[in-house]
Amino acid sequence: MLNDIEIAQQAEMKNIKEVAAKLDIKEDDIEMYGKYKAKLSDELIASVQKNENGKLILVTAINPTPAGEGKTTITVGLGEAMGRLNKKAVIALREPSLGPCFGIKGGAAGGGYAQVVPMEDLNLHFTGDFHAITSANNLLAAMMDNHIHQGNALGIDVNRIVFKRCMDMNDRALRHTVIGLGKRVDGVPREDGFVITVASEIMAILCLAADFNDLKERLGRIIVAYNYQNEPVTAKDLKAVGAMAALLKDAIKPNMIQTLEHTPALVHGGPFANIAHGCNSVIATKTALKLADYVITEAGFGADLGAEKFFDIKCRMNGLKPDAVVLVATVKALKYNGGVPKTELGQENLEALKKGIVNLEKHIENLQKYQVPVVVTLNRFITDTDAELAFVEKFCKDRNCDFALANVWEKGGEGGIELANAVLNTLENKKSDFKVLYKDELSIKEKISCIATEIYGAANVTYSPEADRAIAKIEEMGFGNFPVCMAKNQYSLSDDPKKLGRPEGFDINIREVYVSAGAGFVVAITGTIMTMPGLPKVPAAENISVNDDGVICGLF
Repeated sequence: MLNDIEIAQQAEMKNIKEVAAKLDIKEDDIEMYGKYKAKLSDELIASVQKNENGKLILVTAINPTPAGEGKTTITVGLGEAMGRLNKKAVIALREPSLGPCFGIKGGAAGGGYAQVVPMEDLNLHFTGDFHAITSANNLLAAMMDNHIHQGNALGIDVNRIVFKRCMDMNDRALRHTVIGLGKRVDGVPREDGFVITVASEIMAILCLAADFNDLKERLGRIIVAYNYQNEPVTAKDLKAVGAMAALLKDAIKPNMIQTLEHTPALVHGGPFANIAHGCNSVIATKTALKLADYVITEAGFGADLGAEKFFDIKCRMNGLKPDAVVLVATVKALKYNGGVPKTELGQENLEALKKGIVNLEKHIENLQKYQVPVVVTLNRFITDTDAELAFVEKFCKDRNCDFALANVWEKGGEGGIELANAVLNTLENKKSDFKVLYKDELSIKEKISCIATEIYGAANVTYSPEADRAIAKIEEMGFGNFPVCMAKNQYSLSDDPKKLGRPEGFDINIREVYVSAGAGFVVAITGTIMTMPGLPKVPAAENISVNDDGVICGLF
């Protein structure tokens, strides 16, 4: 059996000009990066704004497990299936981060015969967007430290610097650093640290900006530090915005590639959903809605993280209104939530399935709070039994969800026809009355409590003294109307990754809160979540290489 990268490498890709033509895009409207990648031009994005919007379909999932759920695979397969049904469809995805590629997860282009290609390019340097974001971020950090070294006219308190450098790699040694050591000309010594690029505020800004002017406005609002009068110092104060924007001039343009079945895919931006807002760029999504009748996008990790932020941050800020949600699960993952060890997930176990399906139930209830119709799909495995499949199907239909099996990993678009028809049926027969979970005028603590109790199922929220002080300061500065971006582990509805299923009666602990004034949200960090991941004991990087023929192998 071929693995994912071997399937991708054997694919016959079409010239990206042919793929773009499916969306009535002319060659002059794309900027080529070789034969199989392109960026959409500013002129094209402006010209399609007069078009009617297509239907927006969000793909999300239950909490991830070691058994795997295949959310991106389902997203790609659904797009391929729409193509087989002669629907004008486009996929809108995030770009993968190098950190997970070389860490635990491996590549992130879908899987089997439901992948976007060129797979190696996408998972590695792609069109350079992440490098541009990293450079813009670190330019701002360099200008801030240079300002301090050159006399510190803005009176920056070096003990109250909040902006960190970044790099797109898992590197635990960079979480806490000391810089400026050496001679006087080497800078002012101080504690510093790095975040992974996908968790940086500039990544969030690029993904939430409505256009280039909005990007520049948001960059200017980034708070880098506080001065001795406890007032915020911004990127605009440091006169860094113009140069940062110059580095991001091309990165803000959405990228186009294709699936194995040549369905167009806009892949742009890549924030993590456990430590950022976890959605692809607004520009890519909005442009896709003007180009196609059906736009299939995804939000990272489980619905408690990615979908909640898609709705309460991305949609809130930009007036997006999803028409349907596809909720992905597997029988194996549900049995894992029911207490079955990973080694025994291939055996029929209806009792464990009944116990673990409460995780799916909670996500269904959460999604329905947004008044968007839900389609549940099971990413099918050969070990799933008829009794298990029938139980899940009845469970979902009893909760007013359409249901479909998907076998897109093995069969590509053909294996997604049942799901595509279910989605089309839902779009035709069930109306979306989308609404956000909470109102802007609530206090920060009220918003946090709403997410924690309504979405996670927590009983209470506790705060560290530092978090309490930070919230008071954020509201004093006038940012209390911002939505909240919760940073939480992805494996559990709670902030404890060991609490599987549907935990109840637990507390959510908020240990740190800060404002991303440019992105436009307040970040609340729970539990032990970190913004710079580390590599595992055996990194995926150990298995990645280039063979004698110059072909990359072992990527996934």
